[in-house]
Parts: sequence; structure tokens; C-alpha cells
Amino acid sequence: MSTVTIAPLAESLPAFLNTHDFSAIAVIVDNHTFRFCYPSVKEMLPKHTLIRIKAGEEQKHIATCELIWDAFTRANFDRHALVLNLGGGVIGDMGGFCAATYKRGIDFVQLPTTLLAQVDASVGGKLGIDFNGFKNHIGVFKQPNAVLIDPTLLETLPERELRSGFAEVIKHCLIADGTMWNQIRRRDLDEQNWSALVAHSVAIKERIVEQDPTERGIRKILNFGHTIGHAVETYFLTQPRKRLLHGEAIAVGMLAESYIACHKKMIDETLLTEIEEYLFAVYGNARITEADTEPILALTLQDKKNRGREIRMSLPDGIGSCAFDIPVSAAEMRRGLEFYRGLNK
Repeated sequence: MSTVTIAPLAESLPAFLNTHDFSAIAVIVDNHTFRFCYPSVKEMLPKHTLIRIKAGEEQKHIATCELIWDAFTRANFDRHALVLNLGGGVIGDMGGFCAATYKRGIDFVQLPTTLLAQVDASVGGKLGIDFNGFKNHIGVFKQPNAVLIDPTLLETLPERELRSGFAEVIKHCLIADGTMWNQIRRRDLDEQNWSALVAHSVAIKERIVEQDPTERGIRKILNFGHTIGHAVETYFLTQPRKRLLHGEAIAVGMLAESYIACHKKMIDETLLTEIEEYLFAVYGNARITEADTEPILALTLQDKKNRGREIRMSLPDGIGSCAFDIPVSAAEMRRGLEFYRGLNK
């Protein structure tokens, strides 16, 4: 595992650079982090190459990677260069993927700026891009040299981005810490202690990833909510007016998959009701119609946990506990989405 440091970047980034000797440095930003985060980071860095891309999940594809690889090449980066990924999950996933594949791999550091990236995407060494509309379809496992998390960067985020990242916090509690679940579900979004929750989620993810770095076993529990959630997110990427952020789609997935777990008698109706009431209070309803169901189900066939054409999910089997590789039928997923649609009535 790479070193994760939770501290102001003004302390952690210079300390990291002072203990390493890189031939060149690139900073990858998007439109948002260029405006809100890069100005302060720039002052901490020696001469470097700035690579600026457009923001959004719809940019996370091979054509954007070609722009990044081209920038590395034009700057004559050798295998002793460093890439700093300053942004959310898209920048971290794609910037890390580009670094891991350029000249068979150069060093990179994750500088996550969103709650989603700080509590989940930046930790664990999963890197990748979307392909033909499928989430993270092309990618590698490669640990960054370091993950430097500065919780004060969350102050630059709009509330919707905080809400999106909070879904991964909720997921970590439901699969690994029932006590913390009972704490967070009694607080509104604006009452959460973000610094404490970032540290809590990082500790859970580090513990799981250390046991299973390449997702052959227990690491799969981190995908609770993601089989249906990724399919929902991918489906709505093609419909700009209904587009969901990652965490909003994962909230849909956790609700539908919790219903499936209850249907399979893995959790009781009391826990299902707790999950339903809290997630619906935080996220509302994404207005998934009956006509959306079959296209969403078709997308689950590309989920990376599947074996052959058998859908396999990670489902809660108690409060703060999760099982993986659970076979789930199309009919069960259909009922899960029907349950979700019924929450709006």
C-alpha cells in the first residue's frame, strides 16, 4: 500500500518532494481544480508542466489519455518523472492510469480534492477509464507513491459534490462499521464531521485493500451498491438532463441492492428501513422510470465482479458486515429497482 497522509498540503507536499529526486513534474488539473486548487499548490512546486483537461466523467476516455500522454511526450518526460493528480475521482483514475502506462510506468501522487476522492477513489491503487460507455472498463492496479489528503480542500466544494462523496462514507459504514453507521444516520449532511469521516473511511479501505490488493476476494465488498449503481450512472450519462453524480447513482444502487439482500434474508427489514429512510432523506429520488429498467439491467452484464454471464454482487449480511460473490438474477434486480421506484410514492 502507498502512504496516505492526512494533513494540509502546505506541509505534506513539500515534505514529499524534499525526500525524492524527480527529473520532471507534471500537474494534471481540470477546469475546476485549475481555478480553485491549483493557485495555492503552484506556490509549493518547482518548475513543472501543467496539463489541463475538461471536467466531468464524460471526459474519462482514451482520447483524453492521448492528450495527457502527448503532453508527457512533448515535455520529454523520462521514467524518473512525477505526475501529480490534483482533482477528484476522474483526475485520479485517469491521471494515474496515464502515469502507470506511460513508458511502462512513471511515479504519481494523488492529491484528491473532492470528498469522493478523499474517502474512496484515491486510495487502493485502482486506475482506469471508461470505454464504450462502460465505467472503468479499461484499467490497471497500480499503487501511487503517496496519497496526500487535505480535508480543507472540501471547503471549495458545492453541497451536491459533498453529498455525492458522502455515499461512499455511508457504504464504508454499512459494510464495515455498524457503530459509525448508527452515528452518521442520526445527523444531517451539514452536521457531519468531514475530517473525522475522511480518516475513518481511509482506515477502512486501507485495511481491506491490504488484505486483497487486486480484488480477488474480500476487497469486492467495497463494491456494495456499485453493480446497479454503476449501471444507473452509465445509463444516465447519455441523458444530460437526468445525469447523476457518482455518489447519487451509488445511493440508488445501495437502496436497490439492500432490498435484494433483504429479499435473500441476508438482512432484516429493520436494517432495510433504516437504509431506506436515511438514503432517501439525503438523496431523494432519482426518478428512474419503468422504461429505464431494462437498459439499466443490460449494463450490469459488464460489471467486473461477474463470472461469465452470472451477475455477482456484494451485499450486506448484517449491520457493518458484507458478503461478496452473491449470485443475483435479473428478476431480483428488477424487483430491487421496482422497490426503489416505489420510494417516490
